[in-house]
Amino acid sequence: MNTVEFTALIGIGSLLAGFLGALTGLGGGVVVVPLLALVFHVDLKYAIGAALVSVIATSSGAAAAYVREGYSNIRVGMFLEIATTIGALGGAALALYLHASVIAVIFGLVLIYSAIVSFREKSDARQDQGPDRIATWLRMDGTFPGEHGLESYHVRGVPLGFGLMFIAGVLSGLLGIGSGAVKVLAMDRAMKLPFKVSTTTSNFMIGVTAAASAGIYLSRGYIDPGLAMPVMLGVLLGSLAGARVLAGANVKVLRYVFSGVIGVLAIEMIYSGLTGKL
Repeated sequence: MNTVEFTALIGIGSLLAGFLGALTGLGGGVVVVPLLALVFHVDLKYAIGAALVSVIATSSGAAAAYVREGYSNIRVGMFLEIATTIGALGGAALALYLHASVIAVIFGLVLIYSAIVSFREKSDARQDQGPDRIATWLRMDGTFPGEHGLESYHVRGVPLGFGLMFIAGVLSGLLGIGSGAVKVLAMDRAMKLPFKVSTTTSNFMIGVTAAASAGIYLSRGYIDPGLAMPVMLGVLLGSLAGARVLAGANVKVLRYVFSGVIGVLAIEMIYSGLTGKL
């Protein structure tokens, strides 16, 4: 296989990864890293470096749109970025010293968690528990466009959300993924934000988290432009296509398909890690 064919195949694979990731809101990184490592036999750390570049590219455009439309909570995002950035730097530094087989097993476990998360039904229905002292002090409460105009909400559980965001940052830096599942869990479940606000604020944060990690991978030479470019373009185009299809698609079927795909990848990653194939 020559360079042109290899690049084209990686671009097509990344396109499918971005498409699947956009349909479920978990991002293409959870698919593209095992795809590169298992199918194309790319060194795991180079695969993670390329995935981080794609995460930065895909989150930037969508984040700007969500901020403009009034969904993202900028105060929450900027505050929680402190935790995710510190975690991402730590995770990226740790990844450079861990053996690829250890990273593969951790990645497989995260994929299993992501598969479980993708099954869950999301709802904005929640009981308003009133203002929270810390959130009020930080002026985090906000509004978002609802069916009947702007709807207000209160932010709660700031310390727990901050702690979960640190874990999300470590996973992002260690595995080269946006770790959107953990970010949404922190904001949706721990901080009681409406789901639309959680997902859009998570998207706003993902690019900054990935950029912090990518800097360390770049300094150690693990970002190869020849690999990162087709991955970035493929995931970006796939994400745009997935966002268009999502409006008229059967979300329940898509979640089953996505969960099945990453479940198989999870088993293969764990097996490859335990047997030392990576």
